[in-house]
Amino acid sequence: MTTTAEIIAIGNELLIGDVQDTNTHWLCRQITGLGGHVRRCTMLPDELAVIVQEIQRAVERGSHLIITSGGLGPTDDDLTLQAVARAAGVPLAEHPQALEMVRAKYAELARQGYVDFPDLTPARRKMASLPHGATPLANPVGAAPGVVTRIGSSVVVSLPGVPAELRGIFTTSLQPLLQELFGAGYFAEEVITTDCGDESVLAPIVRRIAAAHPQVYVKSRARRFGPQVRLRITLSASGAEQETVRARLGEARRSLIEALTEAGISIIESAM
Repeated sequence: MTTTAEIIAIGNELLIGDVQDTNTHWLCRQITGLGGHVRRCTMLPDELAVIVQEIQRAVERGSHLIITSGGLGPTDDDLTLQAVARAAGVPLAEHPQALEMVRAKYAELARQGYVDFPDLTPARRKMASLPHGATPLANPVGAAPGVVTRIGSSVVVSLPGVPAELRGIFTTSLQPLLQELFGAGYFAEEVITTDCGDESVLAPIVRRIAAAHPQVYVKSRARRFGPQVRLRITLSASGAEQETVRARLGEARRSLIEALTEAGISIIESAM
């Protein structure tokens, strides 16, 4: 069974266009590469009720993994963990291990001269208040720990919004959980460049191949018209076993090449 995921990006700065949400794109690539299926991405404001509702709905949809990004910091508008706790029906409580992570990080930052003092102020301690029963994740870059909260059959992973911190946690302390959820997932992709510059010609071919191979993602990409435009068709597949994924991708590729040849469309380049 393929592990399903949803991503919830949180922050007013995203919705007003002040900050570009590169985290969601990066997370989609990582989860797909692990053999998972991202079936929904959402961008939300810093509003407690809105965040709670979206997490609850993701749980109700039966998503195995729900990743939130943003809202873990020391300010009053960082509401993610409060929302997760409310969605889980549990209180927030200061977590000793998380508090030690925050203490150690500020001690290090003070030694390096990045902050004026190492003391655990109320604002800093706020980052160690986790939903009851949650587990902190070490942050190798910043101060706010990541957090894992289980709600029913779903796992909610809350990550900081700063890209370097999010990626740092994802590639280090989150790895054991990812292996538990995805196992030895495998992802493969092939891009075929054609001599066709009209996507309306490719559309029925792509649609037919996608329908015949539902476990392979098939998509043509066009950005503009022009005499030098050469459209690309992307085929990708993911799953638990490399041999199975490669077989599925190979079958779809052969079917696509046959269909393109029948339509008089030549392949200029094929790249894995």
